[in-house]
Amino acid sequence: MMAAIGWLVLSYFVGAIPTSFLAGRVFKGIDLRQRGSRNLGATNVYRVLGWKYAIPVGLFDAAKGAVPVWLFGPHVPEVPLFPLYCGLAAVIGHVFSVFVGFKGGKGVATASGVVLAIAPWALLTVLVVWVILVWLTGYVSVGSVVSAALFPLAAYFLENSRGPTLAIEIALVVFIIWKHRVNIRRLMAGTENRFGRHGASGVQPADPTEPARRAP
Repeated sequence: MMAAIGWLVLSYFVGAIPTSFLAGRVFKGIDLRQRGSRNLGATNVYRVLGWKYAIPVGLFDAAKGAVPVWLFGPHVPEVPLFPLYCGLAAVIGHVFSVFVGFKGGKGVATASGVVLAIAPWALLTVLVVWVILVWLTGYVSVGSVVSAALFPLAAYFLENSRGPTLAIEIALVVFIIWKHRVNIRRLMAGTENRFGRHGASGVQPADPTEPARRAP
């Protein structure tokens, strides 16, 4: 039991590495929590810093989800779902990182790394959907929410996900969609930023239903 807890804690800390925050601080001397959408994810990195920073940040965030599943999960073989638990711990770490005041991204890239490790064909399918939707609509949030919603179906039919595995995958999807609730409200209000608008140095207007955020 203690060993399992240790691997889960380690998975959390891997996920909690604040990739976007470090990219902004180290390379530009800025705090991404105060720029663009104020979200510590690859999309905001693209919006503020450009694709040269966003691509490696996104890949690293995905690796934060895959590595715990691949490397830490097998250490507790008596629990068949333990690799998935490690992946979930990494996603929680990314979204609620202890290193940046329990802030973080929305978990899409890190969750993609998790499902890459456990359901690669399902991930490939929803990734195609994501690309098509972002290209057609210009909204990353639309692609992320719809692709997340379709993932359990893809996992069910392509990866034979059943029982507890499917239940955990659905819970992960619900969590990611919940993290996009502000984006959904902005989409409905017509104020959501389209993909491709990068380099903005200002702060995106906050959603009026969200509590005010204090500068660190």
